[in-house]
Amino acid sequence: MEAELMALAAAGATAVVQQMATDSWGHARDRIVSFFSGHAGTAEELIEGQLETSRGELTAAMESGDEQTVSDVQAEWRTRLRRTLLADPAAASELRAVLDELTLDRNDQHVMEVHNTISGGVQHGPVIQTSTVGSLSFGVPPADEVRP
Repeated sequence: MEAELMALAAAGATAVVQQMATDSWGHARDRIVSFFSGHAGTAEELIEGQLETSRGELTAAMESGDEQTVSDVQAEWRTRLRRTLLADPAAASELRAVLDELTLDRNDQHVMEVHNTISGGVQHGPVIQTSTVGSLSFGVPPADEVRP
């Protein structure tokens, strides 16, 4: 039974970390907070803060290519899930339900490949293709570099 709980904790940690890197993180976070507050007896605000701290660490690590920190974040949540499941084996069914829900959320996302081609001259600066750009500034080149 313990091996099954370990495997479930590992799958749960993988799902948590994957969700941290998605746009649907808010929903996933709320489900995970609810799970831990109901089974680990920890205040929701504390769990949410810990999840957001982990997400910040994960995001920074992914941007910098720091695989060790990514692994550490996943190991942290695997350990927490394992401890929760060992303390309350009945929580396994709820964790499975949460994982099923999160998997459905991920499968609803549509992935499209986009290939862009720039032609028709020489570009002397950044080229951006988007539907909306908030505020974007690359600075003004010195006067001696300005080309008509």
